[in-house]
Formats: sequence, structure tokens, C-alpha cells
Amino acid sequence: MSRHNKPNLHARAWVSLVVRMAAFPVVFLWPAGTWRWWEAWTLIGLWVAYAIAVTAFLARHDPTLLAERMKASPMQKGQKTWDKVIMLLMFTAGIGIFIVPGFDVVRFGWSEPLPVWVRILALLVHVPGFAFISWVMRENTYLSRVVKIDDERGHQVITTGPYALVRHPMYSAVIIMLLATPLALGSRFGLIPAALMVALLVVRTYFEDRTLNAELPGYPEYAKKTRYRLITGIW
Repeated sequence: MSRHNKPNLHARAWVSLVVRMAAFPVVFLWPAGTWRWWEAWTLIGLWVAYAIAVTAFLARHDPTLLAERMKASPMQKGQKTWDKVIMLLMFTAGIGIFIVPGFDVVRFGWSEPLPVWVRILALLVHVPGFAFISWVMRENTYLSRVVKIDDERGHQVITTGPYALVRHPMYSAVIIMLLATPLALGSRFGLIPAALMVALLVVRTYFEDRTLNAELPGYPEYAKKTRYRLITGIW
């Protein structure tokens, strides 16, 4: 990326961050019908702090990855057709993760809120989860929101850092965060869309792995060395 484009990218990145973070209180608290929900505000604070930190890091150290991660659309050039279907399903389930907890535990009381210790533990889990995701981003400049072989960026196999543990470490971390979000908000019903998202991610991992094996040079050899996709010793 040229130096001429970097200031414009940085400005767009911070504007995008402000817009996205401003939407967080709305999607969490509007369903609840109140601003007085400490678990939601704590969760929002954690996500805002992480978003600021990772944007600042990428803007300084990997603006190309920052530009790629700013592509919010679930449909992109070069994306596999099957991934477009999965992404649409994930987008729908993702909305549920945001709005169901507020309806569940605050506005309508569909279920008994989870114990306070569960909520606090789930909030604390976000800290190592964010750290692990940051580690993945530091190691893999070819990360994308969609499944594609990114020839424009010279897509290569990454084998270092968390990729020496499992082949899809980002998904491993995201799965934990997906489950931790409704738990942090005390919502039992919120676990339903979260579980659906996890199932879709597992399916996506399988098809993505198959795509990389077929189309990314060096990946079959890497897969033989790093045997597990998501969880070491299991799958």
C-alpha cells in the first residue's frame, strides 16, 4: 500500500470504528428497553477498547490487513459461492446474538438470568480471547472475512504462532467469544443463535479447509504437519 493512500485509509478506519462502536449500545440496549444494564455496558466497553487497540495496531503495522478487515460486506469478489450462503446464514444468526439477550433477561424475562459468577467469568474470558485474536492477526496478514484465495495480496500458507497449534485459530477464538457473549449477558435463550453460529463456523471450517487444500500451494503439506483444524487433539 502506498504512503499516499495510508492517511485516507487511517481516516476511513477511524470513522468506520466510531460508527460501528456507536451502534453497539443500540443493538444491545434497545431490545432490553433500558440503559441500566451493567453487563451490557461492560461488554460494550471491552469490545470498544479492543477495537481501538487493534485498529491502532493495524494502522501502524499492517495497513493492508486493516483495509481487508474493513470490508464489512458478506459478499466479495473472488469469494466461494458456498461461503456466500454460509455468510448470509451467519449474518442472520449474528443479529440474534445481539438482540435476543436484551429481550430475554431484561425486557420480557423469558428465562432466569444466569448466575452472576457465570456472567463475570464470561466477561473475563473476553480478555484472553481478544489477546489470542490479536496474536492471529499479527501472524497472518492474509486474514479475510470471506473464504477466497487472495492472489492480489500474494496469499501464502502461514505456519507460525497460533497456526502451529491448529489450522484455523481465528475460528477457535471466535467460537469461544460467540458463546461467551450471551453468557456474559446472562441469557439462556441467547445461547441458541450462538450455538447456530458455532455450528455454521464448524461447517465453514470444513469447506474452507477443503478449498485451501485444493487451491493454496503448500497447504496440503502444512495440513499433514498441523493435523487439527480447531481444537488440538480433537478436530
